[in-house]
Amino acid sequence: MEAIVDRIIPPDAETPGGKDARCAVFIDRQLKGPYGSASGLYRLGPFMKGTKEQGPQSPLTPAELYRKGLAALDQYCKAKEAGKTFEQLSADQQDDTLKRIESGEIKFDSVDAQGFFSALLKDVPEGFFSDPIHGGNRDMVGWKMIGFPGIRYDYRDWIGRHNERYPYPPVSIAGRADWTPHKS
Repeated sequence: MEAIVDRIIPPDAETPGGKDARCAVFIDRQLKGPYGSASGLYRLGPFMKGTKEQGPQSPLTPAELYRKGLAALDQYCKAKEAGKTFEQLSADQQDDTLKRIESGEIKFDSVDAQGFFSALLKDVPEGFFSDPIHGGNRDMVGWKMIGFPGIRYDYRDWIGRHNERYPYPPVSIAGRADWTPHKS
């Protein structure tokens, strides 16, 4: 997962990538909870290929989709890349593999490869921009990148100010590290 999230959100000189922002941790936590078990969703079928606007049509929960999708990805890579897993491929090979999954060129036997990729494209950015209390967006790097103030009490004075960097650090639901009293 860490190799995948780093290809979807690659690091650059100013911002860490998906791995360092802990997007994989965010997804893991989400898959362990109600999202992963598709709690509250209709799951009795029939399941037919729907239109894109109808959303995913699958008997699999998100957790099952990820389990099967990750296993199928490694199985595909091992078969096509001399026994190497996705993580062991070069960044260019990883990008090429993901692009071919997205385009539908690569199919998996046990799971819809494009459906798996769509879930990744939804969940990885969610982990990058979510509140850090949920496991991703470590040190609020996603928020800092876009200048989002977080849950500050009042920043109305800044709403109408375009193309100006917000000068204060973002605040999470849990507050900021520098607000926590240190024991001496």
